[in-house]
Amino acid sequence: MMNLSRKLGILVFFAVPAIIGGIITFTLSGSYTPVFVYEIILVLVALGIISK
Repeated sequence: MMNLSRKLGILVFFAVPAIIGGIITFTLSGSYTPVFVYEIILVLVALGIISK
């Protein structure tokens, strides 16, 4: 079982790739749709790790 501080740490760890990756994805594609897909994938991965 993970405690609350570890779960919050994992979410913060995923926040940096969400911000930087979102900017890079938007720059390469020029559209927000791939950014939303990228963000949803990151959220699902983060929730998968936290739910263990």
